[in-house]
This record gives sequence, structure tokens and C-alpha cells, in this order.
Amino acid sequence: MNRLTAAASVLLIAFTVNAHAQSAPPAASSSVNAAPTVTILRAAHLLDVEKGVLVSPGEVLVRGNRIAEVGSTVAHPATATVLDLGDLTLMPGLIDAHVHLFLHPGAEDLQTVEESVPARTILAAIAARDDLLAGFTAERDMGTEGAGSADTAIRNAIDAGLIPGPRLRVSGNAIDITGGHEDAIHFNPEARVPGNATYADSADEIVKVMRQQRKQGADFFKLYQTGPDRMENGLLLTPFQYTRAELEVAVAEAARMGTRVAVHATGEPGALYAAQAGVASVDHADQLSPQTMHLMRERHIYAVPTFAITEYFAAHADTPQQAERRRAMQALHATEFKKQLAAGVPMAVGSDVGPFPHGTQAREYVMMAEYGMSPADVLRAGLINGARLLGWEGQIGQLRPGYLADVIAVAGNPLVDIAALTRVRFVMKDGAVYRK
Repeated sequence: MNRLTAAASVLLIAFTVNAHAQSAPPAASSSVNAAPTVTILRAAHLLDVEKGVLVSPGEVLVRGNRIAEVGSTVAHPATATVLDLGDLTLMPGLIDAHVHLFLHPGAEDLQTVEESVPARTILAAIAARDDLLAGFTAERDMGTEGAGSADTAIRNAIDAGLIPGPRLRVSGNAIDITGGHEDAIHFNPEARVPGNATYADSADEIVKVMRQQRKQGADFFKLYQTGPDRMENGLLLTPFQYTRAELEVAVAEAARMGTRVAVHATGEPGALYAAQAGVASVDHADQLSPQTMHLMRERHIYAVPTFAITEYFAAHADTPQQAERRRAMQALHATEFKKQLAAGVPMAVGSDVGPFPHGTQAREYVMMAEYGMSPADVLRAGLINGARLLGWEGQIGQLRPGYLADVIAVAGNPLVDIAALTRVRFVMKDGAVYRK
């Protein structure tokens, strides 16, 4: 059975699971005259993300697709269905601010050559399902890597209830310079191998690409700002791709459209130019200068570290030399991460999942704790900051009245053992149960 045949079989199962899980549709799609479904979630504990404490026991009253009450006890309407989850911990659905639904483990650059966009879209639908069932109810897709605006179709199908998946913010193809980070630079240039991005080599071209991507459904814009990276004599070298002036034009154009820009930036001076321009996030952020860290703190620009991807690449490297290079990069990043925390750089959680298996990215939360953050601070970074970064502040990321009913339950206390996030036993999104 080849990858696509297997994918189609799994997708059929995904549709079946989704239909079964939503035997009663969420209130948002119900008839105007129909009463919303009422559900009480009960468990041994409930996580207050902002305060960093557990409430024991915990209950959440859900009306339709919204949270109505939260506490040790809530009202018990006669029409309510009670789901007793036993010795679990209720908490908000997880957020991943850096995913690639259109990538899967394997030769990343070859996926644009060997797989059609329709085939990759099927795989992306399965990836979305896997992430949701792992407890990730909201994600920011940081580029389709050559699949153009196909992520718009995935987002819209999820929003319409046609397929299961997280809430999505999508960017289409990332924007890159000719010969840049993702421009098929390892292939014969005469072969015209398709790159993994859309190319823009001036401020005017950036604006033109952004307008086209917005027309195609992009929620925000991603620019490759550094690359290709290399280590020399223990130093990280990260050539920049766009000037500060070019990035300022991009940020201004995004603001005109009511949205923001995120950048792939591993080091300097590219990260500084991005912070000076006022981007929403600096993703990867392996090494930041004191000036950049100061600007990010003052302007509340998020760093999104993406540790899990480097760990995976080191464990699956083709040669010992490649593995050692990855481990050296991770060690440098871990050291720099501690400096960023000390400097007060705001953090969000993003895993870069795609090149490693979807549904396993809770490892990113664990690694950020291993590298210096308290579990409570990691949870605040992932959920409260993640909601802000994705533009859903006041809607998701906490269990509060009026918030969307994105609720999961995990085995264990994530404030003591954040690896509890890898043990998701229950998933509700928008008031509909997908896993129990």
C-alpha cells in the first residue's frame, strides 16, 4: 500500500470518526429555533492557566459551543448531559503557533516534486485530524511549502464541519527571495524544480504577493528572513534575506489589511530588522542580540522557539556528522533561550511539526520546561500568548465563561509534570466531542 492509498483509507476513517463524534451538530450550525445542547464536564481537577493552579474537583458547563460556567461546581440544568471524566485534569485545548500541515516525515524538499497538491491536501487533512485528536484545538499553519493556498481549503472544510481539525490561521506559501532559504537550492538549477515558497525580491513584489495571497484566503503572512544557516567555529551564521525597509513595507501592508507578519528568523541581523519593522513573531529565534531582545520585550513580539523539530532531525539524521551539527545547534539554542527568558522576551509555543509526525508535538511544551521555563509559564506561553498571537484573545486559551468550548482532559497534573500534555484522553472543540 503506497502513502496516498494509506492516506485515503485513514481519511475515510477520520470522516467516520468525525461523523460519529458529532452525532448532534454544534450549536453554531444548528437551526435558529433549536435549543443549544447543554453539557457538563466533570473531572478530578481543572487547570486555571492564568493563575497556574488546579481547582479540585472541576466542572465546566457548556451551552452550545460556548463555556457558560467554570468552577468546582456549576449549575446542573435538567437538560444537561454529564460527562464524568474521572481522575483527569480539565484544561483548555492546546495551541501550536507553528505547524506545517502539508509536510510529513521524509525528504522535505522532494515533497513538492514527487507529490501533487491534491495528494498533499489529503495528507494535510489527515494531519489536521491527528493534531486535533492529540488535543490541539487551534494552530497557525506557517506555510504550505509549495502547495499554495491549499491550506485555505483545509481551513474552510474544518470550519464547515466537513472534516475534523483545529481552528486554523493560514498563510498559504511563505514568501522568500530568489535563491533563498526554500528556493530548491539543492537541485540542478536548469531542471526548474519548483520551490517551496512564493518569491518576491523587492518591496513592490512583496506587496503584490501579499495581496494575491490575501485574495486566496491567507489570514496572515510568513516571510523567510534568514537562511541558509551554518555553524562555523561554534558561531551561528544566519544571512538575512529582507532589509528592514522591505519588512516595514510588508508590516504596513499587512496592517492595512487588518493582519500581521510572522518571520522565520534564526539569528542576526535578520531578527533585529524584523523586530524593528514590528512583526508579530520571530519564529525559531535561535540567537537574538540584546537590542533585538529589548525591542521584542518592549513591542511584545513573540519568540517561537521550535525545539522539537531540531531534536527530531538530530535523532533521524542521515550521518553522524549531521546529527552532531543538529545537537550543537540545539545546545546553542537552549543556552540562548535562557538569555531570552532572563531578558523578558515574550514566548509562544510552536513546534514546527510536519517534518516530524503530527499529533506528537506536545513534546515542544515539555522541552521548553526542560530548557528553563516553569510548567506554569510554558502553559501561559502556549495558551494565553498563543491565543493572542493567533488573534483569538478572549476566545480560546483559558476555561472562562463566554470562551469557545475548546476543552481537553489529560492524565496527570501539568503544573507538576508537563508531560501530562502527551496523555490527552478527551477532546472537545467548539462544543463537539471528538475524543473520549
